[in-house]
Amino acid sequence: MLWVPFLLVTWAAAAVSCGRLCLAAVEAAQSPAGGSAADRERDRDRELSLYEAAFLAGGPQRVTDLALVSMHRRRRLWLAHTGWATVVDDDPEGADDVERSVIGAIGPDGQSRIAAVRAGASAADAVRALADRLVASGLAVPECSRSAITAALRGVRRAAVLTVVLAAATALLLPAGHAPDARALTWFALPLVLTLGCLVIARVEVHPYTRWASPAGQSLLTKVSRRDPLAAVAIGGVRALDDPALRAALMPGQRGGR
Repeated sequence: MLWVPFLLVTWAAAAVSCGRLCLAAVEAAQSPAGGSAADRERDRDRELSLYEAAFLAGGPQRVTDLALVSMHRRRRLWLAHTGWATVVDDDPEGADDVERSVIGAIGPDGQSRIAAVRAGASAADAVRALADRLVASGLAVPECSRSAITAALRGVRRAAVLTVVLAAATALLLPAGHAPDARALTWFALPLVLTLGCLVIARVEVHPYTRWASPAGQSLLTKVSRRDPLAAVAIGGVRALDDPALRAALMPGQRGGR
């Protein structure tokens, strides 16, 4: 009967992880949005700006990438395939708060690694303010809710793997007389079915809350036309760029930016 403690561990892991996921999903669905109901309803029927579309599609880094591409196309910045961003405007001044954050992240020397610029600009006040507005309007998922659900999903996956590992260990490693027989092994199927079933349900019910955009935000994203090259970047990221050299600059380590 040495296998019984292993079985209890799998049951406990499955129950706790699935319970955490359910609680996280309920909290995400009930996350309050700021502003009046009329304001939120109006926001859900309006047209998204490119920055808003970029955030809902890919988060803060997508907003920064959109600003970098826009400034590069307007010859305010030069994004080299070596991974450096250089200010080429004699009198650098961004067209909006996000672009000014990019220039500030580059620094007074006028040149910086693109990775450092991304990190600095993505954490700037301009992007945080954009995120707060989208969360308040109900178009974006709050960071705390998304992080909680993502962590809970990882816990359920680990519980499923633990069940398989412990079931195999009890069957193969325990000495004769202490290992479970075929009938006893079926008890390990219960926590496995619970965790896998929870993941299947979460794929439908919880998956929308692991993205940057809420279901309402995802609905608005489908209405954004990708005919504009910048809109394509906002929705699809730098992979949507039609310039191989620019893709290579923004996707270091990937030949040809593929």
